[in-house]
Amino acid sequence: MKVDIDILSFRSSLLRWFRRSARPLPWRNTYDPYHVWLSEVMLQQTQMERGVTYFNRWLLRFPDIESVAEATSSEILKYWEGLGYYARGRNLHKAAQLLMVKYNGELPRNYDELLQLPGIGPYTAAAVASIAFNQDIPVVDANVERVFARLFDIDRPLKGKGVHAGIVNMAEKLLPSGEARKFNQALMDLGGLICTPRNPDCAVCPVASHCEAYQGNFVEDRPIKKAKQPLIEIEMATGLLLHQGHIFIQQRHDNDIWGGLWEFPGGRLKSEESPEKAVKREYREETGFTVEICSKVTTVVHFYTKYRVILHCFRCRLNQESNLPDLKAAQAYHWVKEDQLDHYGFPAGHRKYIDYVRQTCPHILTSEC
Repeated sequence: MKVDIDILSFRSSLLRWFRRSARPLPWRNTYDPYHVWLSEVMLQQTQMERGVTYFNRWLLRFPDIESVAEATSSEILKYWEGLGYYARGRNLHKAAQLLMVKYNGELPRNYDELLQLPGIGPYTAAAVASIAFNQDIPVVDANVERVFARLFDIDRPLKGKGVHAGIVNMAEKLLPSGEARKFNQALMDLGGLICTPRNPDCAVCPVASHCEAYQGNFVEDRPIKKAKQPLIEIEMATGLLLHQGHIFIQQRHDNDIWGGLWEFPGGRLKSEESPEKAVKREYREETGFTVEICSKVTTVVHFYTKYRVILHCFRCRLNQESNLPDLKAAQAYHWVKEDQLDHYGFPAGHRKYIDYVRQTCPHILTSEC
């Protein structure tokens, strides 16, 4: 891959556009390193508008690194609820605790030191070093990859071997010394606002005159599209158990897929197994409880990476005298009142179940069947 454009002209055009059109994002008000770090972690696999909402809400509770470090893991996950990819929140918590011990609650400026923090990989380290500290390090996210695929007519899939490294090398050559903060954000904004995946607005692009795909009239053909992998469908079942005015919830082990989050017991259906039988089996296997199904409440669907998860949701009652579980698949449990459910973080499917019940049949949360 070669950089075969007028670099000075490209830089000046892009930076001039950024001065006029930069998105008014909250972490750009001060470029506080903690704010930049938090934004980069939250925006991984998250749309910008949603990320901004969570960012603002998070800062009201955790205004600095010290407040993150002092929080409980349950509270961290509760404030992360709905963002998904919960390892990001857990790693943010671990990193904050390490920063308090090793760096007096401040993020290090050095790229290599940033890489040593939990949850910070090459991209996040480059973003923090560049945007928070204005160091001359290129930052290449999905938006920048798309921009470069069109600018330089990259005729290979972006996930192909060596493509990302080649783009990073090109970005490094374009980077103006001392202006990394503005330049890197300008590239990201260009991809997010104008050079979008579908229907890019080339007519207003500040660097269209440098773009090979635009000049050749094949913008829609770049980046080269990789064949989509079909979604894998998973069918699961869960049951809301109310006993003596309290709802049973359990906390997943920290090394589970939704580690540290709370849930109603349940799991994946076995071959030829009905959802009702799955709920009864899962309760028996996970808690030792014998439960009886009262009714099916709803079915919720949610998506996780390459999976489409169908969750059958039931209402059930305890069919035994003791309400003390023998936990086999969780690290803790609580019997909670309905209004306490909001104190706990739940996976997306279970939170959808709770929201559905509150909106359509709230008596299920307070009246036994």
